[in-house]
Amino acid sequence: MKKIVFVFLILISISCNSNKKRALVGKTTYQQELNAQFKDASVSPLKKKDLKNFKGLDFFPVDSSFITIAKFSKIENAPTFLLPTSTDIKKPYKEFGKLTFTLQGKQFQLTVYQGLETIKIEKYKNELYLPFTDLTTGNESYVAGRYMDLQTTDIRENNTVELNFNNTYNPYCAYNDNFSCPITPRNNHLDIAVTAGIKTFKK
Repeated sequence: MKKIVFVFLILISISCNSNKKRALVGKTTYQQELNAQFKDASVSPLKKKDLKNFKGLDFFPVDSSFITIAKFSKIENAPTFLLPTSTDIKKPYKEFGKLTFTLQGKQFQLTVYQGLETIKIEKYKNELYLPFTDLTTGNESYVAGRYMDLQTTDIRENNTVELNFNNTYNPYCAYNDNFSCPITPRNNHLDIAVTAGIKTFKK
């Protein structure tokens, strides 16, 4: 009986230690999920040497003032154009709509795009591309700007959509130059320091 109890206690100890190792790093569910993705060697964009030492991505403090409701305006019959990337590759996109919103008492507008290659894939057919730069770009945040995930299904019936700048991420080329990442169009610059979301990656 003592042997059985001893083995049981060992199993509990191993289980507890295993759970500690699997503890997700991050202040929010979004940060935890992004860190888990980067830690997973099968999907992580990190180079082997960076993955080996990976402890978690850097984020600005979570700030609710960088969550806002934007007014969406659809762009009809937008022409296709080739968007430059971080490599010699150019990818076909079109302007999908305009997002007008207020941050820190100022009104801004961003263009949201649709990748014409991406929407051909069933699981990504609703995906939209929202890149932006701001006054932290090139210093506290990545030099080529940051991205925010949006879906066509995020647009509400009253043509509004929530923008949460806490939930932003860097293009993969910020971590590995083997990737080809779309370059943020100049018109998507915010003349404000967006001190929320992902920071630049320190290798």
